[in-house]
Amino acid sequence: MDAKTLMLAIFLLFLISASSDAHTQKIRARKPCKHLVFYFHDVIYNGKNSRNATSAIVGSPVWGNKTTLAGQSHFGDLVVFDDPITLDNNLHSTPVGRAQGFYIYDKKEIFTAWLGFSFVFNSTEHKGSINFAGADPLMSKTRDISVIGGTGDFLMARGIATLMTDAFEGEVYFRLRTDIKLYECW
Repeated sequence: MDAKTLMLAIFLLFLISASSDAHTQKIRARKPCKHLVFYFHDVIYNGKNSRNATSAIVGSPVWGNKTTLAGQSHFGDLVVFDDPITLDNNLHSTPVGRAQGFYIYDKKEIFTAWLGFSFVFNSTEHKGSINFAGADPLMSKTRDISVIGGTGDFLMARGIATLMTDAFEGEVYFRLRTDIKLYECW
C-alpha cells in the first residue's frame, strides 16, 4: 500500500467512527432558564359593564355586533384587551403588570382563537415585557403558545407558555393561568 492509499483509508476510518459516535449520543432535555406563573383576568365588555371591562370587541362579522360575541363559536370576532396580571388567582390582588393585545376567534366549527399579546410589567420585581403569539384551542384543558421575545428583564426571551382556563363566567369573565418557561434568557 502506498502512503496516499494508507492516509485515505485512515481518514475514511476516522470519518466512519466520528459519524457513528454522533448517533449514539443522547439528546439532553433542555431545562428552562426562567420559570414564571401569572394569572390574567379578562372582563369582556357586554354593553353594561364599561366601568369594569378590560376587553372589547373591535371587529365582528356582518351577522355579529360589537357588544356581544357572535354566535356559538364567536367566529370572526376580534377582541382587544388590557387585562391585569396578578401573582395569584384573585382579581382584586395587586397587579404586577398588564396583558395587552388581541385575540381573534378564527374557526366556525370549533371554539378556538389566535392570540397576539404582551405581558407588560410595572412592578419592582420585573421590568419590561414578554411577547406571546399562537393558536389557542380553547376547549383543551391546557394549551401551549410561543414566547417570541421580550424587553427589559426579558430581552429577546424565547420559550413556551402553557395556558389553562382557571375560571370562566359565561361571556363576561375568564381567568387564564399562564405557566411560562423561558429557554433563552439574556
